[in-house]
Order: sequence, then C-alpha cells, then structure tokens
Amino acid sequence: MERTQQTTRSAIAALATAFLWASAFPAVKYLLDYYSAESIMLLRFFIASLTLLIVAVVKKVKLPERKDLPLFALGGFVGIFLYAWLFITGTDAVPSGVSSFLIASAPVFTALLSVSILKEKVRLFSWIGMAVSLCGLLIITASQMSGFTMNMGVVLLVGASIATSVYTIVQRRLTKKYTPLEATVYTVCFGTLFMSVFLPGLLREMPGVPLMVNLIPVYLGAFPAAIAYLLWAYALSKARSTAHVTMSLYLIPFLATLFAFLWLNERISPSAFLGGIVIILGMFLSSRWGSA
Repeated sequence: MERTQQTTRSAIAALATAFLWASAFPAVKYLLDYYSAESIMLLRFFIASLTLLIVAVVKKVKLPERKDLPLFALGGFVGIFLYAWLFITGTDAVPSGVSSFLIASAPVFTALLSVSILKEKVRLFSWIGMAVSLCGLLIITASQMSGFTMNMGVVLLVGASIATSVYTIVQRRLTKKYTPLEATVYTVCFGTLFMSVFLPGLLREMPGVPLMVNLIPVYLGAFPAAIAYLLWAYALSKARSTAHVTMSLYLIPFLATLFAFLWLNERISPSAFLGGIVIILGMFLSSRWGSA
C-alpha cells in the first residue's frame, strides 16, 4: 500500500514538473526579444536560488558533506548551467514546438544512462512505451517543421537533452542520501554560481526592459526552475525507477505547443493534438506494464 502511494505521489510530482517546464518554452521565446540568452538564464536561476535558499533556511536543511560537493557541483554545472545555456540559445533558433520535442528526447538518454550507470532494469514494455511516445513526438515535430531545416539550434537542443539526462542521474544518486530539497537547493545554487560570469551583461540590459516583462523571469525562476526542480527531485526520490519518472517528459512538447499557441499565437494543428494522444498512450504502456 505504501509503495503504491509513493508511486502515485511520484507520478503526480513528475506530471506537475512537466507542466511547469513546458510553460518555460514560450516564456523564454518571448524574453529573447528583450534579453540575451545569458542574461535570461542568470536572472531566472538567481531568482530560483533565492527562492530555494529562503525555503532551506525556514526548513533548516543540513549542509552537504564535503565529499559530496563535487557531485553537487557536477549537477549544477551540467544540469543547470550547461543545460540552461544550451536550451535558451537553441530555442532562439527553432520554433517552440520543435525545441520542446528535442528536449523531450531526454528519457531515451536517461534510460540508457540509468541502465549503464545506476544498473537499473528497464523492461521491454518501457522501451516499447518510449518508442510509441517517440512516434507521438515525431508527429508533433512534423506539425511544427514547415520549411524547417537542420541548424545549430538543433545541435544545441540535443546537447541540452543529454545534459538534463545527466542531471537526472546525478539527482537520482543524491536523493538516495539527501532530501529532495537538499538535493535541489545545492545543485541549483552551484549552477547559478557558474552563471555569475554573465552578471555584467545582465546589469547592462536590465534598465531598458519594461517592468511588466521582468515579471516573466520572476515566474521562470520561482516556478519552472525552483518549484519544478524541487518536484523533480521528489519524484525521483519516490520512483520505482528513473525510466518510470522520465516518461512524463514526453508530455512537454504537447503542452509547450499548446502554451505557445495561447501566448505567442503560434499555429497549432490537429496533428499536434494527435501527437499528444500518442504520447499519452506511450506513457500508459510504460507505466502500466513496464515498471518494475
């Protein structure tokens, strides 16, 4: 019974994370008209770090052990700093729907890493479910690729997908020893520390940006960053397997495409909805029959 409750909580947290991360795609796309990619990532994660530190102080979380600092630093550099730069820079070059598809390929890389590094077992139906969801992602991508050709943005976003997969593996290890809050706050703070090299550029750009526009980075920092990363760590800490949780990421392209339509008026086609249905089918196959 307790195991079932933990699995349910993990699934809810993972789905909430997918919703929040999906909302970041159109938000970042909008902000690129006002800020450089480097300034967006620094402002977003400065707010995220501040939010998490306030919660950490209130909750009186313990400090990390010295021997674990390199792992926190690795998670912060690859999963926060490198991911954010690759994601934002790549998003500037491709439509929101395409960028969300490329980022959502992370479960495939994560499954491979979890098998090779964490020695987790991925059942046949998990692979089948991922393949079905990948077909859904391809349908969504096709609906967004009119006249689209391969460019550096695609390469950067694939790199971001790999970076978030590495981050997931690091967090999976950290949550074996630390609480989700502890694992999140220190990796995010390390990542923000690496981003501080972009502070001069942010200070130059900020005075010329309207106040209402600056509310968007506040949202990005508090919700798709601080709260979403915390929910992700919680989901990983309660999950039966890493692959079981990362299947939720397949919802991101469908949600991101919908948000882009509502906010940026980017066209959404019936095939995008069809792709979303196929994605959900793949998630159902993997979670229903593919979990250990």
